[in-house]
Amino acid sequence: MRRRDFIVIAGATALMSPAHAQGPPRTIGFLSAFLRPTESFDPTSGALAAFYQGLKETGFVEGKNLNIEFRWADGHYDRLSSLAAELVGRNVSVILAPDLPSAFAAKAATKTIPVVFASGVDPVKVGLVESLSRPSSNLTGVSIFSTALLGPKHVELLHELLPNVTVIALLANSSNANFQPAVPEILAAADALNQRLEVLTASTQSELDAAFGIMDQHRVGALIVMPDPILISRRKQLVELAARHAMPVIYTAKDFVYLGGLMSYRGSALDLDHQAGIYVGKILKGGKPADLPIQQSTKVELVINLKTARALGLIVPPSLLARADEVIE
Repeated sequence: MRRRDFIVIAGATALMSPAHAQGPPRTIGFLSAFLRPTESFDPTSGALAAFYQGLKETGFVEGKNLNIEFRWADGHYDRLSSLAAELVGRNVSVILAPDLPSAFAAKAATKTIPVVFASGVDPVKVGLVESLSRPSSNLTGVSIFSTALLGPKHVELLHELLPNVTVIALLANSSNANFQPAVPEILAAADALNQRLEVLTASTQSELDAAFGIMDQHRVGALIVMPDPILISRRKQLVELAARHAMPVIYTAKDFVYLGGLMSYRGSALDLDHQAGIYVGKILKGGKPADLPIQQSTKVELVINLKTARALGLIVPPSLLARADEVIE
């Protein structure tokens, strides 16, 4: 066989064999503080599907050239450090941390394996990274800054809907200290509207029941629920408690509103996880986390449940409805 013919045949074979061209499948770790999905969970929908789409856009598909090791803390933050250590022991190529508690656990577990986080808070303010433009040696990610920048907006939206309310409450997970940086901004927003803010913490069923009891006693007129994996996992219970206590609530995830919550306002979780998938793909292709600035997701969604508003005896102002991205009748 002539050398030229051999080169042509070899080149054609390489083009027909992507696995050969790309090498063995890469493995990434997925570390989450959330409850693990049920058997009926559909990974082709929701935030995880958006993450997969981001990976696909950079050339990576699970089961073809990519494997994913999932680790779920099931709402127990104290398990995150050992789960992160497991992924480090597996020598994964990248760790994705889709919530703030898992991001801190991954950061503590490794200084060498790249970590991509997807968070709703200012990562500099909470101490996750040193700067937005040059995040850290092995951490980068995407943020929607929902607590630091959107918290005051929650106060304003509640005031627009309930202008006569003078006492509002902020509910956060008692095990998550990361909400503290957001409190001053929310308190300032409440003060500007002559409202008193009460900060309550809860995570278990009994603590949530007690928190709503306190709100009744203190004549709280509206509630903001802070973003947190445990509270999001308990969204059905929270929506039921709000209905039972006739409490107008604004949430930071539209899943609450789909279950009957009054309204939500937050950056798009789908956009957040889509961009996180793209960043993981870039790192798998050789990108360095320190060279990838923190991406700021700017897509914000307001969702209102009119059926719930009517049940609470509320009339949603036309100006508020006009700004809603989605209205549930």
